Amino acid sequence: MKFLDQAKVYIKSGSGGGGAVSFHREKFIEFGGPDGGNGGRGGDIVAVCAEGLNTLIDFRYQQHFRADTGTHGMGKNRHGANAEDVILRVPKGTQIFEEDQETLIADFTEIGQRVVLLKGGNGGFGNAYFKTSSNQAPRRANPGQEGVEKGIWLRLKLIADAGLVGQPNAGKSTFLAAVTAAKPKIADYPFTTLHPNLGVVRIGEREFVLADIPGLIEGASEGVGIGDRFLGHIERCNVLIHLIDGTNEDVVHVYKAVRHELAAYADVLAEKQEIVVLNKIDALTEEEIKDKVKALKKASKAEVRLISGATGQGVEQVLWDVLHILDADKAEAAALDAKPTEEKWTP
Repeated sequence: MKFLDQAKVYIKSGSGGGGAVSFHREKFIEFGGPDGGNGGRGGDIVAVCAEGLNTLIDFRYQQHFRADTGTHGMGKNRHGANAEDVILRVPKGTQIFEEDQETLIADFTEIGQRVVLLKGGNGGFGNAYFKTSSNQAPRRANPGQEGVEKGIWLRLKLIADAGLVGQPNAGKSTFLAAVTAAKPKIADYPFTTLHPNLGVVRIGEREFVLADIPGLIEGASEGVGIGDRFLGHIERCNVLIHLIDGTNEDVVHVYKAVRHELAAYADVLAEKQEIVVLNKIDALTEEEIKDKVKALKKASKAEVRLISGATGQGVEQVLWDVLHILDADKAEAAALDAKPTEEKWTP
């Protein structure tokens, strides 16, 4: 299945059905009176967070969604039927924006969430509705209310507990393949990964979701390489695993370049907890490892983990580090929820 994380669609709610002007005419009934029914309501446009979806590819083949008009009212006090709603099924993690791509309409984080994007028009009243003691034979009815039309943007942000970041060829796909059942493309050239990948990590009796995004290079925030388009997929992650290619001569420059791109994209990414990992240590000497770890510690002001994605050395320790951070975040969130709120005294 092709991965698509952004799509523009056009939606239009249904117009309401018109009311009817009708009078009851039947043999041997002297005073029939008005009996025009009301029109039915137009269909709504509704977005639903559905299970089993992980891409917006369906919206590449259909961009226009129009709800039907409500059925018009008829004589003999027959009211028109309401039109059926049009359902847009979106994957978990989808955000819906107005056409300006800035105003957020809905953010789907749970399966089953439902948001009405556009309401259908109300049906018009038939002439029976306007009957009064002073006007017992009204000859007017309302037309149905017009539907509403607009364009919206759908943007998918993968929901994962941890995210892999780093420059191309840092070994992110190899790491993902080593710790999950995912099968990303792995090759010895840059930008092997062209779209985000997800995998479930199982360690001990625990598990968490890990996301791998295409590599970042210097200038990505200005569109260099693949750019920073896919960084949105790690906005929801609790922790970032920053992989650095140990065979690179200047690991500090590589580290700072990626950190700069994260900060240029959004402050929320720069502030996330980070595990600094020096990868491909199987290709380094003890002296090279010592020098590069020392330099990275100074630059990142954090502990540096040593791993080899190819051999599996040190990988398990990184996974346990991720679990410790996730557990600490959950404990902190639970403590905040349990904290009683002070009620303001009022006379």
